[in-house]
Amino acid sequence: MNKGNPFETSLKTLHEAAEIGNINPEVVKFLEQPKRQFEFTIPLRMDDGHLEIFTAYRVHYCDALGQVKNGVRVVPDMDMDTAKALGFWMTIKHAVGGIPAGGGKGGIKADPSKLSRREYEALIRGFIRNLPMKGAWVDVPGADIGTHGQTQAWMLDELESIQGFHSPAAINDKPIEANGTELSREATGHGAYYATCEIMKDLDWYGTSKKFALQGFGNVGRVAGELLQKDGHKLVAVSDIFGGIENQNGIDIFELGKYVEQHHTVKGFPNCKEISTSDVLEVECDFLLPAAVQSVIHEGNANNIKAKLIMECANGPTTPEAEKMLYQKGVTIIPDVLTNCGSAIVCSFERTQGLTDQYWDRETVRAKLEQRIVKAYHTMADVAKELNVSYRDAAWIGALKKIEKAMITRGWAWKE
Repeated sequence: MNKGNPFETSLKTLHEAAEIGNINPEVVKFLEQPKRQFEFTIPLRMDDGHLEIFTAYRVHYCDALGQVKNGVRVVPDMDMDTAKALGFWMTIKHAVGGIPAGGGKGGIKADPSKLSRREYEALIRGFIRNLPMKGAWVDVPGADIGTHGQTQAWMLDELESIQGFHSPAAINDKPIEANGTELSREATGHGAYYATCEIMKDLDWYGTSKKFALQGFGNVGRVAGELLQKDGHKLVAVSDIFGGIENQNGIDIFELGKYVEQHHTVKGFPNCKEISTSDVLEVECDFLLPAAVQSVIHEGNANNIKAKLIMECANGPTTPEAEKMLYQKGVTIIPDVLTNCGSAIVCSFERTQGLTDQYWDRETVRAKLEQRIVKAYHTMADVAKELNVSYRDAAWIGALKKIEKAMITRGWAWKE
């Protein structure tokens, strides 16, 4: 089953939303390709003495609203189309979240699990050293799959060594000890939780106990799941890259977390039936949180999905063809550009704190995040109701109108 090219998926959404929202054609033409894209190599001397050449990518998709920023993904199948799609989604996500920034994304074609700590540190430093454009007012790299707080600290140290001065606002997702922000690791999960609470109110589910399933048990899925369980909802299935487990009577996510910390997988957790990573999407549940990678919900499995609500915690987990099938079935989908924009919001807070040298406590960050994402949800919901369109189209239309205004004001596009 062809799950589709992620960049083609993003362009389909662009054209659909632009037509419904009557977006200026010149703005659409700007957004059909990145403003800048870089492909470069990182030479690395391995521990055994031989030389490896790694390929890296970086996309500046659109900077009409501000400097570009966020994720660096280190995975074996990284390519330019993935970087372009993720950069475009980040552009929209920033606009949805009310963040004065454009979309940046990229990564390295590599498998971190096959590198020693020294090799991986050298690779990450090499990425920053060879990155053509960088800095707090140009391009601010953040973490993504295969990167984390430690890699971001290496990035910052390398950048500051090159520049010769401290620049904490130039790298996102850093540890607190490296001038990072509170709630950095948990930001996307918290944001997904707040978005879920809001749609539950609109569905008259709020205050009731519902069954949910998680694809992905990393920072996003685990954090969101823990908050949902505290509200009385029941986790019935969960998966990671190694496989999945199911128990319709409920899985204690806090006990599962302890198990995963010891065994590094959800597989084998007691009193559960083993299922595959993809099977978790098709279990009996009220709502589903795909929190892994793109295009996992496609034409081949959309008709098998039983959830009535999908919260897109990953980037682009649903293909356009699958979304049409699910929409016909009456399934509500809250799009990635809203559901998982918590990290983008907190990264914006991180940059602000780094620029001002004023650092906020955890409750301040949490409260600001909740306020921002709840506002973004209601803006999207109001557009959906006004135009009678899907939540995805509503989110994109709202974002495109912000970008349109900026482009016309700057003189990039002419107003008709």
